Amino acid sequence: TICTATAHIITAVIGSGVLSLAWAIAQLGWIAGPAVMLLFSFVTYYTSSLLTDCYRTGDPFSGKRNYTYTDAVRSILGGYKVKACGLIQYLNLFGISIGYTIAASISMMAIKRSNCFHESGGKNPCHMSSNPYMIMFGVSEILLSQIPDFDQIWWLSIVAAVMSFTYSGIGLGLGIAKVAATGTFKGSLTGISIGTVTQAQKIWRSLQAIGDIAFAYSFSVILIEIQDTVKSPPEEAKTMKKATKLSIAVTTVFYMLCGSMGYASFGDFAPGNLLTGFGFFNPFWLLDIANAAIIIHLVGAYQVFCQPIFAFIEKWATQRWPESYFITKEFKIPVPGYRHPYKLNMFRLVWRTGFVMLTTVISMLLPFFNDVVGILGALGFWPLTVYFPVEMYIQQKKISKWSSRWICLKMLSMACLMISIVAGAGSIVGVILDLKVYKPFKTTY
Repeated sequence: TICTATAHIITAVIGSGVLSLAWAIAQLGWIAGPAVMLLFSFVTYYTSSLLTDCYRTGDPFSGKRNYTYTDAVRSILGGYKVKACGLIQYLNLFGISIGYTIAASISMMAIKRSNCFHESGGKNPCHMSSNPYMIMFGVSEILLSQIPDFDQIWWLSIVAAVMSFTYSGIGLGLGIAKVAATGTFKGSLTGISIGTVTQAQKIWRSLQAIGDIAFAYSFSVILIEIQDTVKSPPEEAKTMKKATKLSIAVTTVFYMLCGSMGYASFGDFAPGNLLTGFGFFNPFWLLDIANAAIIIHLVGAYQVFCQPIFAFIEKWATQRWPESYFITKEFKIPVPGYRHPYKLNMFRLVWRTGFVMLTTVISMLLPFFNDVVGILGALGFWPLTVYFPVEMYIQQKKISKWSSRWICLKMLSMACLMISIVAGAGSIVGVILDLKVYKPFKTTY
């Protein structure tokens, strides 16, 4: 329905991205920050609308369904573009799953540290390693990843969407309370001042901030997979357009409020993560609730982003070895209190467990992955959110070359390519700076 599709999108969009928006607006200032955010919301909505029309090839009612993003590219564009799209899409989803593992572990540590800090009256710096928390998150994901299919995790999406509103609302509330307590709106029209940072840092940070905002809006990568679970009639594209409009409007209002209030409270010193950066200020119990909500939300969001990878590998394995008992055989296990038995598949058990373990180990190896996710956000934004939807729409609607509509669509695509390149460059510089002081598996906060 429109309601569950909107919940899936909000779960995917209002991810941990919202927590870095105060920092992003602090780099860009009161004029450019909200303007960039509005620009991304408009571009994402427009290109998502183009993409919903590509769910069916040909006729919007009875045309052939495309079950995944890659299927749509295969049936409309074909050729080498299919492999390029698949590679970028699955790499992006893989990167996001690692980023979410790190973000969840940081929130778990924030709860532990705020309580430790509170008990010691602020005397103990409470340094701790993130590794045990990443392992705990990984174990919970191994269990949840055994849920066979996307349409069976709708309840997880609704819980996650509620949680995202909870922690964003607390972040917003704390921002408003801090502004009310000091009676001043911090920040400037042009962002962080030269002096606080050098001229070069200001440029790189501004570019990275654009990457962060692009990452905060990225959900095109799973849009068709969500659309495939929508019931019809009416045709799926109609329902999906309404769900997209509703979820992007809600998200943008929320992003504006959270980012702006965070910047108004902290000015130039807005933290990279609003809630773990608020860190040890009171009321500490409220921050604990917010961080617990982040953890529950990320547990659900991880599944929403990983299900397409799981489905792709399992479909490929079944087609490659259709006779294999290990891959195709399902064992029915009765579950107390449920009408339907759980279908256990050995290949699914082994492969999904291996995938979660791999993302957990990489997270422990590169715990400053937020910069790397910034790179993935920048790289994924242009091809997946703009280039393929625009190209498929031109092909599907047979828009003639050099017509005014064709020129406008191509200009939009080129402008977004430039944005992706500069945002990616900003994030790469961030990673290089992190690597200078880094020891593998030894990160403490």
